Amino acid sequence: MLFLALTDEKGRLVWISAAWPGRSSEITTARHNKLIEHLRVAGLGALGDLGFIGLDDDPSNPVLLTGYKAARTKALTRARKEANKLIARERAACEHAFSHLKSWRILTKLRLDARHATTLLRALLVLTKHEVAR
Repeated sequence: MLFLALTDEKGRLVWISAAWPGRSSEITTARHNKLIEHLRVAGLGALGDLGFIGLDDDPSNPVLLTGYKAARTKALTRARKEANKLIARERAACEHAFSHLKSWRILTKLRLDARHATTLLRALLVLTKHEVAR
């Protein structure tokens, strides 16, 4: 099962996408959910991992920042390595939110239709928000 989630800068879950079969890619799921368009309309930006390289279609006004991948024949420059470190540092809070969501053991054993899994994910989002608010 694959799903996307957005967090705020403090690592609190804000949004969870619908569940997709695990064979789907992150970038395809983001395109289907029109993630970039929704972020642009809301005036928000996001940091993404390397699975989202190429998703943002407007390089002059990026909404989604990702790191850089090294090519097989050419290593990353010092500046690009530093940019990757800065992005990773800022994404750490997001990764904590994902690990907290994955701590719900039901997600590891889930073998459901994507429609039912989406309902469960949305319920976990509500429970996670309630737990964090305490």
